[in-house]
Amino acid sequence: MASYMYYLLPAVGGYALTSLYFLKNPQILHKKKQTAFYCTHISHRGGSGERIENTMGAFTHAAEVGTEMLELDCHLTKDRHVVVSHDENLLRQTGHDVNISSLNLEELPPYKETLEVTFKAGHFSTGSDRNIALLEDVFHKFPHIAVNIEVKENNSVLIEKISELVKKYNREATSVWASTESTIMENCRKTNSSMPYMFTVKRALKMLLLYYTGLLPFVPLGESFLQFYLPQIINRGYIPETWILRSRLVIFLIERLTLRKGMFKHLRDRGIQIHLFVCNEEQDIKAAFAAGATGVMTDYPTLLSNYIRRHKQDT
Repeated sequence: MASYMYYLLPAVGGYALTSLYFLKNPQILHKKKQTAFYCTHISHRGGSGERIENTMGAFTHAAEVGTEMLELDCHLTKDRHVVVSHDENLLRQTGHDVNISSLNLEELPPYKETLEVTFKAGHFSTGSDRNIALLEDVFHKFPHIAVNIEVKENNSVLIEKISELVKKYNREATSVWASTESTIMENCRKTNSSMPYMFTVKRALKMLLLYYTGLLPFVPLGESFLQFYLPQIINRGYIPETWILRSRLVIFLIERLTLRKGMFKHLRDRGIQIHLFVCNEEQDIKAAFAAGATGVMTDYPTLLSNYIRRHKQDT
């Protein structure tokens, strides 16, 4: 046993030191990713705290106050138009219990006059524009703003239509595939491999495991963006449906396990941008940047713009 440990301990120590060295110096093993844009200001659903979510009015307002990325979700109508909507079923947003896929474009109902902000419970937004937007209109009006397109359903026709629009408006460098599901992401990447893409939940968990086992510095990563919740907003600004996430202990453990400055620095040094969401209070914006985020996603684009402007002046 003693002789076994005599060889094991130096081997483990050597591995740990080698891993730490390459964690801090990833450029030795990996070429730094070069994306066409770098954003610190991301508007969640177009800034759903200041205008009705995912409307052209919301996107226009976010652009006017200086957002660098619009985050949105897409679905397909019965007549195969790609529309921007968080939910496939329109009950929460419009009061009509109907699916987008069962309606033609002209049959889509308007949003409610006021809509609760998902990540700031008890707060509501309003706006003069209550129409469900077309993705094509977003691309046409905001040619120079990056767009994060989350795909929630593994619908090959929807994914192909999104890709066609991206190509039509020459946006492959500034449009990002996003999905929590690995099977959906595989379909997105197979359809259009030229677009940068996000970590899925499965891939993010794998990356976290690689970090804690010391293997992360040695593994190539295709993703250009890591995006996930800032844990401290859960059960305060955002009340999750999943019962396990309502435990304060679980949130504490998630925060300790995921907000690792060493890991974030390694990813940044490899050219991977880190977006924490959904930060709707100044204390959360501050915490996200302090944790090492390269960008913050918010429902309140004016709040985030003012914060960034103030802190630029302070530096």
